Amino acid sequence: MTQIRSNALNKRKISCVLFDLDGTLVDTAPDLIACLNDALTQHGFSTVATKLVKPQVSFGAMAMINVSLALDVSEETRAAILTTMLNQYENNIAQYSQFFDGMLAVLDFIETQNMSWGIVTNKRERFALPLVRAFNLQHRAACVICGDTTLNPKPHPAPLFAACEKIGVLARECVYIGDAAHDITAGNSAEMQTLAATYGYLQSTDTPETWGANALIDSPQHLLAWLKNY
Repeated sequence: MTQIRSNALNKRKISCVLFDLDGTLVDTAPDLIACLNDALTQHGFSTVATKLVKPQVSFGAMAMINVSLALDVSEETRAAILTTMLNQYENNIAQYSQFFDGMLAVLDFIETQNMSWGIVTNKRERFALPLVRAFNLQHRAACVICGDTTLNPKPHPAPLFAACEKIGVLARECVYIGDAAHDITAGNSAEMQTLAATYGYLQSTDTPETWGANALIDSPQHLLAWLKNY
């Protein structure tokens, strides 16, 4: 395990584990990309390869659309594709998505240790809450804070503070795991422990070792080991 920061935070008690959703807790890219390609086809464009758009998942549907189209495609057309894609996704929220391998063991361990865990995502409630229900997590997660739950989404720390308030824990007793720089920025701003999930939807230009996380985590199994050895 690669330690990125070494400071007093490393010695603090952890009573709660908070997860980003897409690219950290659940591999949602297959459904998002399928719905994107369906929308592109409906609007007369060619489908795109997974490797092109998967790194954009953490930045939202429009980022996925933008990387799929030529620069001269109008904003009006992009907006129409977005509407079609999101409608498709809402109706096919978990056709192909699945937990990252080993993640259920992580959740089981957290619960056996009498710790709380929750979800803090920039995904809007319209999509996040049905996805949580599709994976039968609604009674396991102590909170689900979405991109429109608070006034400011990540990288602002407000969603993480909202999670703490909902669960009834101090921010300094939490660890936040995410696969994008804005996740780590939010967690650090909230003075939480932070772990960068390098198994998620990183871009080729990403340098997670510079994000300021306490550690890089390359798999859920690695996360489990980190939690056990903390």
